[in-house]
Amino acid sequence: MKKINLSAYHPILDIQDHIVFANNGNVVLGYQVDNPEIYSLAEKDFEDIHGSWFQAFKSLPIATVIHKQDIYQKAEYLAEELPNKSFLQRATHDYFKGREFIKHSSYLFFILPHNKALNAPKFTNPFRKVEKGIHKQMDHNVQEFIASVNDAVSFVNNSRKVSLIPLGIDKVLSLTNAYFNGFNEGFDTDILLKKANIEIGDHHFDVLAINSELCYGDVVQSSKTNDKFTSDDFVFHQGFIDGLGLNLNENHIVNQIIYLDDKHKWRKLLDKKIEELKKSSNFGTQNKVILKKIEDIVTKINEDDSSRIIRGHLNIIFWDKDEAQLERIASKIKTEFKELDIVPYYPKGEERKQYFLNSYCCFTSNFSNEDLYVTDLKHALCLYINNTNYQSDATGVIFNDRQHNIPVLKDVWDEKKKRIKARNFAIFAPTGEGKSFLANNILRQYFEQNVRLVIIDLGGSYSKFAKLYPDDHIILRYEQGKNLGINPFYISDVNDLTPERLEDLAIFLLELLASGKATTKAEEVAVKKVLRYYYLQNVGGTHSLENLYQFVDTKKDTFLEELHIQEQHFNIYDFLHILSEYVDDGLYSFLFNVSEDQTYKIEDKRLIVFELDEVKDNKEILSVMLKLIKSAIQRTIWRNKAERGIILFDEFAKQLKFGNVLESVEFYYQAIRKQNGAIGIILQSINQLPNNSTSASILENTQVIYSLRNEKGYAELKNRLNLTSHDLNQLKSIRNNLTGTRKYTEMFIKIGKESNIFRLEVPPEVFAAYLTDGKENEDIMKHFEEHQNMEKAIKIFINS
Repeated sequence: MKKINLSAYHPILDIQDHIVFANNGNVVLGYQVDNPEIYSLAEKDFEDIHGSWFQAFKSLPIATVIHKQDIYQKAEYLAEELPNKSFLQRATHDYFKGREFIKHSSYLFFILPHNKALNAPKFTNPFRKVEKGIHKQMDHNVQEFIASVNDAVSFVNNSRKVSLIPLGIDKVLSLTNAYFNGFNEGFDTDILLKKANIEIGDHHFDVLAINSELCYGDVVQSSKTNDKFTSDDFVFHQGFIDGLGLNLNENHIVNQIIYLDDKHKWRKLLDKKIEELKKSSNFGTQNKVILKKIEDIVTKINEDDSSRIIRGHLNIIFWDKDEAQLERIASKIKTEFKELDIVPYYPKGEERKQYFLNSYCCFTSNFSNEDLYVTDLKHALCLYINNTNYQSDATGVIFNDRQHNIPVLKDVWDEKKKRIKARNFAIFAPTGEGKSFLANNILRQYFEQNVRLVIIDLGGSYSKFAKLYPDDHIILRYEQGKNLGINPFYISDVNDLTPERLEDLAIFLLELLASGKATTKAEEVAVKKVLRYYYLQNVGGTHSLENLYQFVDTKKDTFLEELHIQEQHFNIYDFLHILSEYVDDGLYSFLFNVSEDQTYKIEDKRLIVFELDEVKDNKEILSVMLKLIKSAIQRTIWRNKAERGIILFDEFAKQLKFGNVLESVEFYYQAIRKQNGAIGIILQSINQLPNNSTSASILENTQVIYSLRNEKGYAELKNRLNLTSHDLNQLKSIRNNLTGTRKYTEMFIKIGKESNIFRLEVPPEVFAAYLTDGKENEDIMKHFEEHQNMEKAIKIFINS
């Protein structure tokens, strides 16, 4: 049994920025690899990433060693990024804190070896110092090497799928210490190289490797079918060795080492080897197999000018606290290799020790010829793992990842507009799939981030969550024969009559008078003149639609002349005839039967719910209601352009039954551009949006898409939103799990061009807050009626 003490034999002489000078004369440039999220890549994405690695590496100098190291560790979710102030925030924080997941870190090292011949003996002591000719400073050789690596790194970074970030001094040292300390935390320890395995502190280590061409089967490619999500009508892809990445769910490191050799030297060597094997091929099938493989490699070199011969090595180092578990993990890894038609090599004793020590970035030039397979660079790059965990943004809405159900923050607001130009969103889901639940989840989190919410609801889905914030919300419910208390004509002072206010009122009146034809500029000017005249003649009086009507009626014989308006631009009799429905004892007079404006009540509320359930089938009232709500929003919420705001149209399809409603909603989309705001719509199916230019304009301005499961398929969604084929595959792969302890629904989220499947798993308190119907909901509401406190009602419900 041998022992290594890192403090006595430190492998690093010096670090300058991200350039490491090792004690064996090697110079190492280290980078952290920022990979795309797992499940987000299509077959073509895997090909593109493979292509960009190849283009980047193929021109690097002969004798360069490239070492890609992917470290996977079991970890506990710390919940540090989750807010922890409100009742539901605390419930979410505590629910997920401590949940197990696999943490992935990916690194790429470019090594300029001291021994450029790359012909290490079978067993090398990596801690032995090389005194002669050691690179201690930036000599000409090192500078040329750095320039070549910089070119390669720039090429990868410009591909925009993967990015390489230089490793700082602290990161290099902490990675070195973690590696040789066996990823033990809280104490330093020695490496014990035992016969059965390697022991470091509490952890037992073992290794499996691919070290010969004979390990490989016939096919290696940049991606393969993901059997878990693929079904009869679509194919979902994963990277060729992704089964050895996050999906392994064990503590392990995947080391992929490439030696860039001289093509011409190898061609001569291989030709010579072919000659020898041809003479001995009758002496056994093994020789025939090797001969065939080498002939294939030579053919590839001769056919493809861009081919680059390499020697390569792949190993998987794995560990566990319990020595008995190593056999189980080895068995899992072998099963994964078997799926790929690859037979791994199991090193023992001295060999195992060498594989472990030489898989540290400063020592990767120490592998001997016996540890390396010969192949083409394109072949070796198929063994790269090109994805990682779901990535949280700095701020955003909490969803869950598809891998471990741990929280992920997604910035669907995008303040700096890096991913999206318009932050409007749409939720698509059939009845019963949980669209109101999802909308509650998104809006509640926005609300707790100080975004003002206006919800125009035809289903009564938001009152429970609103009641958790008694001082901040107001619910304005339409009841038959009553008004909402909104008087758009009310002004408290003549100074309120700004040009913007006049414009808004003119639009309001023209929409009310809408005869189905577009209004001309002359008609708009005429209405503004009438309104201005009305206010100036009626200073200090009460202002309302009825008052305006009476004023025009009284002055109908003279005021067109006084204002120099021609009758074709303002038809008084049409004006009085149409508005008679809304005044005195007209059919809809109750809608405007209010003198003082009540909208001040909503000015200081951050959550405003308009419940229009009773009016959803009345075209006239619904249309007027939406106009009134619009006028209230303009005068209160949109006054402060710095404040973020969201307007949500729930049960949108019911509102869309009437043509004029769609135009009214399009107005919001036009106006929201000038505001710091977003509009959300909820639809059962995209087919509920009529296929016309107004809808096309709405969809064009909607750049955040949520879709829940839809058994009827997603073809229309793909066509009208121009989704990619991988977006469609992601949609088809949605699976919900509504049984067991961890219930979740899956959803497709697309932000700009980025898409993936996310999960929604919530603690019991949050689940109770979002329930919108059923017996459980009734029970909670009974508790609320009794205690008048929603938080208390939810707690009683959960504990019962």
